[in-house]
Amino acid sequence: MNVPKSVAIIMDGNGRWAKAKGMPRTYGHVQGAKVVEQICEDAYNLGIEYLTVYAFSTENWSRPSDEVEALMKLLRDYMKNCIKRASKNNMCVRVIGDKSRLDKDIQKSIADLEEATKDNTGLHFTIAINYGGRDEIRRAACKIAKKVKDGELKEEDITIESFEKELDTFGLKDPDLLIRTCGELRISNFLLWQCSYSEIYITDVAWPDFNKDELIKACEAYSNRTRKFGNVL
Repeated sequence: MNVPKSVAIIMDGNGRWAKAKGMPRTYGHVQGAKVVEQICEDAYNLGIEYLTVYAFSTENWSRPSDEVEALMKLLRDYMKNCIKRASKNNMCVRVIGDKSRLDKDIQKSIADLEEATKDNTGLHFTIAINYGGRDEIRRAACKIAKKVKDGELKEEDITIESFEKELDTFGLKDPDLLIRTCGELRISNFLLWQCSYSEIYITDVAWPDFNKDELIKACEAYSNRTRKFGNVL
């Protein structure tokens, strides 16, 4: 099997999964967080080198306040435990998105986690928090505009490569495969620039039920496709 080196996942269906079980949406988020931990291990064992997950979008702030608060608490707990887990698994962790809107203690936890794991050589695990593809591109454009204004960059020197340096994901491999759980057929403002040539795999399985077998199915589907670039096989 030709395993994709870089995989991105839209972890959808936590709330619907919980509702189907007569439980609050927050229960689904808690169970979904546990799946993330296991999938990181499974992905690395399969030969995946980069894994990026969509944890909290810029649009998620519009959810009910109690759900947002629960998600932030879950994020706090995850960040506290992640350093120990990442060190044990030799995992390099990075957080992308506009972190300025997050509470100061969460920002500090993110900085501590990134610093503590930056030299790890195992799975490159990226978490998208307060992330939106359009917002990322907008922020990158603002950085480029400032460099031009300050005389650090000439307009004619703005290239795909120079623009990519201002994206949150600079230094990471673009996804070979984008997985979305729970059957929705859209990319929901996730990695718009980076997924330009990604293969897309949709499964009806909700994220809390996603497991190694489902990940293998996605990788097998990827492996069986003929990759084309510029209409050339």
